[in-house]
Amino acid sequence: MFIRTESFGEFVRTYKVITGLVAIHIILHLWVSLFPALWGQEIRLLGMGSNLHIAMGEYWRLITPIFLHAGLMHMLFNSFSLVLFGPALEQMLGPVRFIIAYLATGILANIATFILGSPMMIHVGASGAIFGLFGVYLYMVLMRKDLIDQGSSQVITTILIIAVVMTFVNPRVNILAHLFGLIAGAGLGPLILYGVSRYGRYRRPSSPDGLAFDPNRWQKKARNKQRLKTISLLVGAILVILFFAQYFM
Repeated sequence: MFIRTESFGEFVRTYKVITGLVAIHIILHLWVSLFPALWGQEIRLLGMGSNLHIAMGEYWRLITPIFLHAGLMHMLFNSFSLVLFGPALEQMLGPVRFIIAYLATGILANIATFILGSPMMIHVGASGAIFGLFGVYLYMVLMRKDLIDQGSSQVITTILIIAVVMTFVNPRVNILAHLFGLIAGAGLGPLILYGVSRYGRYRRPSSPDGLAFDPNRWQKKARNKQRLKTISLLVGAILVILFFAQYFM
């Protein structure tokens, strides 16, 4: 579910929303960082989340921070997480429902930050929306087991534990966005996943006639289980490294 075997071209053609989001991350980061004189500074100042300015009526700041980041490692961390965990959901939901889920959870996370955060709080990053995707997965693990296999459930559970722990490690993290993005994703799960099967929205697998007996099925199952455990540990380690690296760049 989270193993990427596509070539770069195949990934771009298959996961257009995720490709577009990552492209926006990269373009905006390069523009703001390298070309501040060419409206880069204005983009940063007008796009960042600012509770004070939101209170003054600048409500677009509930959306625009989702696409901006505080630095290179911050952008890479969120983009890597999106590339890793987004494709399965985009394929399952379809592009329209996926982008609605992504933006809705990100906006709800920013609303929570505005309501519960300090009036002077400033924030940027896609973390709230990405935790929203984690929240959808959490709902699947708890309530829609028909949509996710046991191995993928173990991977998601492991990553969620790591992600929540990391949220409280550094005070510079927007804890409110992380937690309420997760809650929003889980809360919207029933609506987001309505009418969805494991193979995609309103789709069923095109299976061959009958079931074929595989004498090596148990050995394959054991190998796949071990592979998924290894992948979950590797992914967790990479996320931890990227998380801490962003504060030393």
